[in-house]
Amino acid sequence: MNSMMDLRSDTFTFPTTGMLEFMFKAPVGDDVFGEDPSVNQLEQKMAQLFQKEAALFCPSGTMTNQIAIKVNTQPQDQVICDQRSHVYNYEGGGMAFNSGVSAKLVDGDRGRLTKEDVLACLNPDDPHFPVSRLVVIENTVNKGGGSYYRLNDVQGIRQIALQHGLRMHLDGARLFNALAETGESPEAWGQQFDTISICLSKGLGAPVGSVLLGTAEDIKKARRVRKVLGGGMRQAGYLAAAGLYAIDHHRELLAEDNRRARHLGGLVSDLPYVSKLHPVDTNIVILELEGVNPEDFLKKLDEKKIRALPFGGQQVRMVTHLGITDDMVDYFVDTVRHLTL
Repeated sequence: MNSMMDLRSDTFTFPTTGMLEFMFKAPVGDDVFGEDPSVNQLEQKMAQLFQKEAALFCPSGTMTNQIAIKVNTQPQDQVICDQRSHVYNYEGGGMAFNSGVSAKLVDGDRGRLTKEDVLACLNPDDPHFPVSRLVVIENTVNKGGGSYYRLNDVQGIRQIALQHGLRMHLDGARLFNALAETGESPEAWGQQFDTISICLSKGLGAPVGSVLLGTAEDIKKARRVRKVLGGGMRQAGYLAAAGLYAIDHHRELLAEDNRRARHLGGLVSDLPYVSKLHPVDTNIVILELEGVNPEDFLKKLDEKKIRALPFGGQQVRMVTHLGITDDMVDYFVDTVRHLTL
């Protein structure tokens, strides 16, 4: 194999030839002045797709999540989320730093909350406790191995939220991977949440960018928060054009990423040094190794031009994406079957 096979994350995609050509032809302006036509087109397209009033293009999913938390809460509020959630584990303590809120953690099923979980987390109306204000759901769940929700599960949580005055945010970094499995519509998911974050730079294959969706009022507030965080970009239309191309041309390819991940996982689950294969629901494969140091395993893979990610303890994570082909999966399987450890 001549080139590196990078399974560390679906952020290791590169723009396709068609995407690059589309980016180079994009009309641009100054987005901070609201004058970039490609950014405006992307925001309008995403809002329409999810049937939300407005959208905001940002550099990263961490920024869209953090802006959403800020918009949906006040200092001293509490955010209900799973202990595996990205907003809690991988955003630098941003909830506390940016919004002055605390987290009420749930130990859900592979990162997925239920309506019963949310009910159990509600604080009494007592000054000793923070105010229960926001529920954050991640779909798919990264640390849950790409586990996903079905719409009826979220509808039950939404009902509880409405009854108790809670707002809901969706960290939908890999939402389209989930929808490729369920066949559910973006519009139906848009109805369940006050704000939604969608990443364009993971399986969809854009080089940069995420979009925050919500009401016109919330996105107006979000634009002010983006400015404070330094997220306003100028001729960002070249990047927005990549997102437009990805939505139109790459969404249908995510089902293939999911299929390849299941194929890969199934073929390596019986290796003598693999004690457990976590369920492979979408495009993330997590292996538990036994009798092998994960760092040694990853070093051996790197020597064969394959990269995977240590995921804590004996776990190793692999993620399929736009840059991974069937031939690469076959090469990976053949390589790990013949590794000397």
